[in-house]
Amino acid sequence: MEEEVKESNEKKVKKHEIDMVNGSVLKKMLIFALPLMFSSILQLLFNAADIIVVGRWAGDNSLAAVGSTTSLINLLTNLFIGLSIGSNVLVAKFFGAKKQEQLGQAIHTSITLSLISGFALAVAGMIITEPILRLMQTPETVIHLAALYLRILFLGMPAMMLYNFGSAILRAKGDTKRPLYFLFTAGIVNVLLNLLFVIKLHMDVAGVATATAISQYLSAALIIRCLLKEEEGFRLNIKQLKIHKDQLKNILRVGLPAGFQGVLFSISNVIIQASINSFGDITMAGSAASGNIENFVYFAMNAFYQAAISFTSQNVGAKRYDRVKPIMIKSIMCAAITGVVLGNLAYIFGTTLLSIYTGSELVIAEGMKRLVIISTTYAICGMMDTMVGVLRGLGYSVMPMIVSLIGVCGLRLIWIATIFQIERFHTATTVYLSYPVSWAITFIAHCVCYVLIMKHIKKKLPNESLVGHE
Repeated sequence: MEEEVKESNEKKVKKHEIDMVNGSVLKKMLIFALPLMFSSILQLLFNAADIIVVGRWAGDNSLAAVGSTTSLINLLTNLFIGLSIGSNVLVAKFFGAKKQEQLGQAIHTSITLSLISGFALAVAGMIITEPILRLMQTPETVIHLAALYLRILFLGMPAMMLYNFGSAILRAKGDTKRPLYFLFTAGIVNVLLNLLFVIKLHMDVAGVATATAISQYLSAALIIRCLLKEEEGFRLNIKQLKIHKDQLKNILRVGLPAGFQGVLFSISNVIIQASINSFGDITMAGSAASGNIENFVYFAMNAFYQAAISFTSQNVGAKRYDRVKPIMIKSIMCAAITGVVLGNLAYIFGTTLLSIYTGSELVIAEGMKRLVIISTTYAICGMMDTMVGVLRGLGYSVMPMIVSLIGVCGLRLIWIATIFQIERFHTATTVYLSYPVSWAITFIAHCVCYVLIMKHIKKKLPNESLVGHE
């Protein structure tokens, strides 16, 4: 009888796990990635609902105010989101190696770090929001609305960090379904509150931000509740929350470079946003709406970036280095196919999709200028990111950060400082062209890095653990 109960409990636990070190790579990768893809699409649908409600019931100024804050939010959050990647790599490594004690330490360190990060972001967001918006040349007609939106949004940062770190922990063992359920629940609440706050109570951008913050706290509560009920090394114990120095060091080794890379991307995007802002409200609104559509393509591809990290990390922990190349090939292939199909569909139906966000024909025309360049070439970005995921899963995070600094950020800054300054090329289209050019060059550079790293790994095998060596 006891054996039957034990077997039943084991099946219940393993229902939320994926064995990434044995069997078919592609089949398991799709099982892992599809719920993650749906999670991202759901999140974007709920975010789109924010923008649609604002655009339809608050006006183009409010739409521009919300849309123009995206790059700034990414700038302030990407460093800490990068730390959650470090947690994902470390937890997956210990799970693959079946090291229960270190697994528990990594999980409790990660959740503690998420709380510290969230409160730090909330304080920083309150202080620096308006000065940075002014540096971004945000027009006076929208700057106060944008600042109000951001300040309320940053009150939800502790919850956002908890959800991201908690999701990263669950992804490490292949559980991408439950975060999807939690996100769906919180998203429904978000949409209902949007309708109440903006349409009924006329709270404008403050209503959208408040609804978002409340829904973030709900999703965080659900994921923490999930971790509290986990079995074995994955169970969270509130009394054991603390920073374990060795695990923090390992998280930072991968997470900090990943975070800095995200910050560097965001800095270049802030500069690009400032260039877009210089063309006025119409261009800003068109870019914001098309950027929101493009996000559906990006995050669908990003599911395979996350898969590359978790699959590679688990196999490194289990010392199954022979599976790294198949993981790399299949994850890049999946990201590329996703990007080509969804990116071109977004462009083909661009006018219809943009009309959901705004009724202005001028705004729609500006949005199409962006879609025709970025959306149709987005597959290159997906391939680039997925290769980075493989490198991080191997424990190498500094190298892709440096390559991205030079290949993406450096090139875009040079582009804006040179080509964009030429009178005949001083257009929004020229700004958008900097994206596919930088993606292609950086992807090629990451491929070279992969070849060099694998040569280094072959020399080290089979005696040394390779995670964290740069």
